[in-house]
Amino acid sequence: MQFWNKTAETLTRQQLEELQLERLKKVLKRVYQKVPHYKKKFQDSNINVSNIKSLDDIKKFPFTIKEDLFVDYPYGLLAVSLEKVLRLHTSSGTTGKPKAIFFSRRDINNSAELIARCLVMTGATKGDILQNSMTYGLFTGAFVMHYGAEKIGILVIPAGPGNTERQISLMKDFGTTMLHITPSYALYIASVLYDKGIDPKKELKLKRAYLGAEPFSEATRKKIENILGIDVYTCYGLTEMNGPGVGFECLYKDGLHIWEDNFLMEIINPVNGETVPEGEIGELVLTTLNREAMPLIRYRTRDLTRIISEPCKCGRTHRKIARIIGRSDDMFIVKGVNIFPQQIEHILMGIKGVAQNYQIVLEAYDEMIIKVEIDRELFDGKIEKLIRLKDEIIDKIRAATLVKPKVELLEPGTLPANEGKAKRVIDKRTI
Repeated sequence: MQFWNKTAETLTRQQLEELQLERLKKVLKRVYQKVPHYKKKFQDSNINVSNIKSLDDIKKFPFTIKEDLFVDYPYGLLAVSLEKVLRLHTSSGTTGKPKAIFFSRRDINNSAELIARCLVMTGATKGDILQNSMTYGLFTGAFVMHYGAEKIGILVIPAGPGNTERQISLMKDFGTTMLHITPSYALYIASVLYDKGIDPKKELKLKRAYLGAEPFSEATRKKIENILGIDVYTCYGLTEMNGPGVGFECLYKDGLHIWEDNFLMEIINPVNGETVPEGEIGELVLTTLNREAMPLIRYRTRDLTRIISEPCKCGRTHRKIARIIGRSDDMFIVKGVNIFPQQIEHILMGIKGVAQNYQIVLEAYDEMIIKVEIDRELFDGKIEKLIRLKDEIIDKIRAATLVKPKVELLEPGTLPANEGKAKRVIDKRTI
């Protein structure tokens, strides 16, 4: 029995683009007729939605930004009557109000189908057991993954985050084969397993993990894979676009397939809004093509990536994006240099002797302090080892960022444990 729409994954490139254009025309007409916000925007830009001839015509339309969701909070961007709305999810905002995203029954089913595609793409079957360690609540992550896994027939353990002792017990008792988890929490669980003398490769049945909610580096992926003895896949999504399952890695782990029958993607220069040449890094912009309750046109995600134009070895025609290198609003500036937290993480997780937890502290006068936990064995060794490790961290960060940091080496367990979403950067310059 087929539980998801396999046909959408096997379309030729031409068929896929024809489907995108058909859906784009429909969604643009719908929001013009149903959503006053978009009707005014289109009229102000002198755009006739009936004149759409190609996918490239999307560039004529104005962007939607996160502030638009605050201004029209709570119901201003709905394209259906409230009676058709089945669920509300939110994403926090800096104004104190959340970004409210609404789902119809069709939207809920569709988001589950996209996750089902993602899981099957990585080899998951209905014989698997998924421990869902993301937060259940107003955020989309846990619920969308939960329903998508059930669509395949996978047994779901709705563990939620935190209570690590219980998480480990659940894995052992019920034979968990898959985790849905933040990268920082996966690292923390790995450290607890080590402290308890539990060998996950021998005593657990884990086969794969799906990491999301936080950007993370390739070095972090490798570290988790090596410690737990599993395959780790990157899950990309955002609340405004349904949550997880917008993009996902296939078995080759060489970029994230964007489900282009549901999302039209662009990459723009985040400063001037112009489209960048394919393959260059810029800001990801997404248009929902198949959402009923709350379609969004040219939504600026603030996520920085690039389109991978080379065909994937898996044969799918849905194009891929590279791993998210950061958000334009996550970037911090030290001594005039633009730095992303993932740059620091990539360096730290690739250095032998560095443990799982770290923190970046920005002090007055643009001083960057890297607090990093190290393997316990190093504290039992000679001081020369600690000096060499500290110098290696300083040299590699300075080479990558052109900024010389201060480095503090700490025993494991010194920094706050990340049993959910990690806060890696503490900027005391703004306090």
